[in-house]
Amino acid sequence: MKNFLTVCFLALLSATTFSQNKKEVLMTIDGKPVYASEFERVYKKNLDLVQDESQKDIDGYLQLFIDYKLKIAEAQAQGLDKEEDYKKEFSKYRDQLSRNYLFEDKVTEELAKEAYERGKQDVDASHILIKVDYEAVPQDTLAAYNKIKAIRERALKGEDFTKLAKAYSEEPGAKERGGELGYFTVFSMVYPFENAAYNTKVGDISDIIRTSFGYHIVKVNDKRARLPKISVSHIMISDKKGARDFKPEERINEIYNMLKQGQSFESLAKQFSDDKNSAVMGGKLKPFTKGDLRAPEFEDAAYTLKNIGDLSKPVKTDFGWHIIRLDEKLSMETFDQQKEELEKKVNEGDRSKIVTSAINKKIIEKYGFKKGESYLPFFDTYLGDDILRRKWVMEPIPPAQDKTLFTISNKNVTYTDFAKYIEARQRTAKPYKQKETLLVVFYDEFETEALKDYFKEKLEEENEDYAAILNEYRDGLLIFDVMDKNIWQKGKNDSIGIQEYYTKTKQNYQWKQRVDADIYSANSEILAQQVQKMISEGKTSEEIKAALNTADKVNVLITPGVFEVGQRELPQNLEIKKGTSAIYPSNDSFVVVNIKEVIPPGPKSLEDVKGKVLSNYQNDIEASWMKSLHSKYKVEVNKKTLKHVKKELK
Repeated sequence: MKNFLTVCFLALLSATTFSQNKKEVLMTIDGKPVYASEFERVYKKNLDLVQDESQKDIDGYLQLFIDYKLKIAEAQAQGLDKEEDYKKEFSKYRDQLSRNYLFEDKVTEELAKEAYERGKQDVDASHILIKVDYEAVPQDTLAAYNKIKAIRERALKGEDFTKLAKAYSEEPGAKERGGELGYFTVFSMVYPFENAAYNTKVGDISDIIRTSFGYHIVKVNDKRARLPKISVSHIMISDKKGARDFKPEERINEIYNMLKQGQSFESLAKQFSDDKNSAVMGGKLKPFTKGDLRAPEFEDAAYTLKNIGDLSKPVKTDFGWHIIRLDEKLSMETFDQQKEELEKKVNEGDRSKIVTSAINKKIIEKYGFKKGESYLPFFDTYLGDDILRRKWVMEPIPPAQDKTLFTISNKNVTYTDFAKYIEARQRTAKPYKQKETLLVVFYDEFETEALKDYFKEKLEEENEDYAAILNEYRDGLLIFDVMDKNIWQKGKNDSIGIQEYYTKTKQNYQWKQRVDADIYSANSEILAQQVQKMISEGKTSEEIKAALNTADKVNVLITPGVFEVGQRELPQNLEIKKGTSAIYPSNDSFVVVNIKEVIPPGPKSLEDVKGKVLSNYQNDIEASWMKSLHSKYKVEVNKKTLKHVKKELK
């Protein structure tokens, strides 16, 4: 939620602060300058996003900009830019943003292309694992290696791989599955394992590979072309809506029978599907392939359909019951279409180590890097064994012992800097058995972080676009925090204030006229007439359903409930009066409504409209707060500069 709201603020307002000495001052807030170029950039960037026509006028937009700057000033006055949560969020954003600049080289693209080519195939493989972790002592590592080597030699001589896996593999479940992994595709396994699977021919056994789990050998059983995406439509009846007046499984079977009888899929989806997003489009979903959805049962059923227009039988998933129709079989996406997603996965997965190594080299080549004193002799003694329990507390390093660890350009990084990193990093580190292993891992991480941090510092000085975007994030986070503290949380936690506001404004929250009714959707006008007759005879909805429907054929669907006039379930132009309605054609059906009670318009309870009341109450708090900020801060606009800005923008 926080990220979403921050982006909303950034979309409306952004600012830059570079080269300020060369810019005209548009205004001052308590004497602090705000530059004309900052306002011009914001105005040009966001003009099309502004909804209020008055704010598209430069004077009108200036007021919006002033309010924005006042919120930033107040956030800083309240010390929100010093909060640890803010610093962490900003650091996270900076890391994400700088990746776009750090990874501008061919390494990422080459790895993405490799992944794209591999992604055209699924691999069916089995493996044997001998566990040994990276911290194991040399003799244990050698013993594990010799063990997997001996197993591999036996497999190469023709022994049954499955039997060897059941007998020797240390993977959990190996005795039951015999090392069988089934089909998988790119990014499904750690990168070294994926390499072995894709680089080994069908029927062959891979070389020995090392991963964080231990030593593996992989036997490739099969390779098949990856399935292209398909497009389907569905009708969903949720079984997660709590108490309902019908059974979801019974309802989906009724709809399935109606489809077999020739009823329109789109019409039934619009009328009955609980997936509201797809219902308005006749049930149509975005294209997908296997693994894209969180519903394997749905995917399996969809891919079983052979011909365009084929329907599945009702399928149960974690979301409810579905009927699926195959609409289109798509061709495989090109590399350019997948490039952005593939590069993101490369940068976030274990391939990133390859990229990181290349980037470190790039930074070193640009700025220079020189190793200083070795860290291992000093830190092996300096760190207590409590570091292995993640409870080490840093002691100050005497100046005479605080050597330079390495130098980036003209910046010296010292033992103390590394010690601070170790103290912080230990809290989130996995447990280590040996200090030496921990130190090697932590040092590699620290050196990489130091190189990246230096690059980011210089990047903000050297790249105006980066500096501008970074400042947008900085201010956007502050805006969120100051609004959350002074408006959103204040309103949310003020139950008395919400009640008083509702009492004062409840005339704004009114129900329209409503009906307590049973809605009958019949397949034909004759059946609808029969429904009318049976209602007039005093038959209940269950009796009508039993009389008109059979096990093989659904002639009528009944939807009971309380409906507001104009609600989509009710026919358009329905005459609102107690009793049985006329027959209304609707989405290839014929609808009869039995109105049992007409409920007049009236006020909604606070519980019915609490979300809307809270939103309006917070808007009132914000208006009052903004008025106080205008009183607190002195804003002076330079009219001469404003005139110049207007001339440039027009």
